[in-house]
Amino acid sequence: MRRVMIQLEQVHKHFGQLKVLNGIDLEVTKGEVIVIIGPSGSGKSTMLRCVNGLEPIQKGRIIIEGDDITDPKTDQNKIRQRIGMVFQSFNLFPHRTVLDNVTLAPIKVQGKKKAEAKQIGEELLVRVGLADKAKDYPDQLSGGQQQRVAIARALAMQPDMMLFDEVTSALDPELVAEVLNVMKDLALGGMTMLVVTHEMGFAREVGTRLMFMDEGVIVEEGDPRKMIADPQEERTKKFLGMVL
Repeated sequence: MRRVMIQLEQVHKHFGQLKVLNGIDLEVTKGEVIVIIGPSGSGKSTMLRCVNGLEPIQKGRIIIEGDDITDPKTDQNKIRQRIGMVFQSFNLFPHRTVLDNVTLAPIKVQGKKKAEAKQIGEELLVRVGLADKAKDYPDQLSGGQQQRVAIARALAMQPDMMLFDEVTSALDPELVAEVLNVMKDLALGGMTMLVVTHEMGFAREVGTRLMFMDEGVIVEEGDPRKMIADPQEERTKKFLGMVL
């Protein structure tokens, strides 16, 4: 049975006079990996932030697993616990160890016992290939390792879905693969994912759907392999011509 995880209905978002999202409709079912591409300023990152309740919208509805997060009566913080989000910047606490960074939110937000949180944290560090770095501090890690810690930290809340906002764009090319491999493993494990990226290899290999956004609208979407090989819209053709 199809289980709808994320639903956007005619979502509009503007910052003053600047219209960033112009009537976005989107339905994401369980286990889908939707890769979102588009030029800078097309609304991709803003859409993710709206899904996570970090940005209020002016019009429309956003429904997460049946709960309308745009309804003022909804407890947004409770809903947000089901959504893991990883940003371009790692935002790790520099004065805390890797393991502490991963376990902090489950203890503080979910009220988990330290021992339970530690066990979850250690398992996640194994999963992202950083078991030997648990006692290190962020400044002792490479950018790729820090980003993998950020992914482990998001997963520590045991979310139902994950949002990735250009998580490899600040990394040196040789570090990109190690982060993408963690994301591939998550996708293979059935995690529902919305991924803003320009990594076309990832889109081809892992994406179940590719979406091209421009000027706050979804211009074209479809099977990633077909769309990369033969885009239908002129704007998509032009964009893919630049990034491929």
